[in-house]
Amino acid sequence: MNKQTLEHMKQLRLYGMYRAFNSSLSPQSINYISDELVAYLIQSEWDDRQDRKIERLTKAARFRYSAVMEAIDFDPSRELDKNQIQRFASCDFIKHKQDILDTGSTGAGKSYMASAIGHQACSLGYKVMYFNTNKLFTMLKTSKADGSCLKQINKL
Repeated sequence: MNKQTLEHMKQLRLYGMYRAFNSSLSPQSINYISDELVAYLIQSEWDDRQDRKIERLTKAARFRYSAVMEAIDFDPSRELDKNQIQRFASCDFIKHKQDILDTGSTGAGKSYMASAIGHQACSLGYKVMYFNTNKLFTMLKTSKADGSCLKQINKL
């Protein structure tokens, strides 16, 4: 019966539940009572779907760097406002439909910081697209030439 249940979970694409139920069948697993097992299976499926969603959003964003907010260097010589960067991590600027303009000299870490903020937004469930200025303007020029400029702007 367990094999049939596992097969049904696979067919229903309940991959988180599948892995959790499969691991609960091992002899060294915790003996769950029925309501604990159901809660464990549902939480495992929820976690798996959230992880896949974040992975899908991150892949679609096409980030230049695999960056995280915690890895940003706040060395005093860089003159970064740590409080401001941490406020960006909450992604409230997205909710308020505000923009961030990241400027600085070559090698200052603008792209890394933008990637870190973008990764944070993806982990909070927002859709993100990463472009450097040259690629963005090239894409807009191309879309203007083929007549899809409005579609691209709406997508942005």
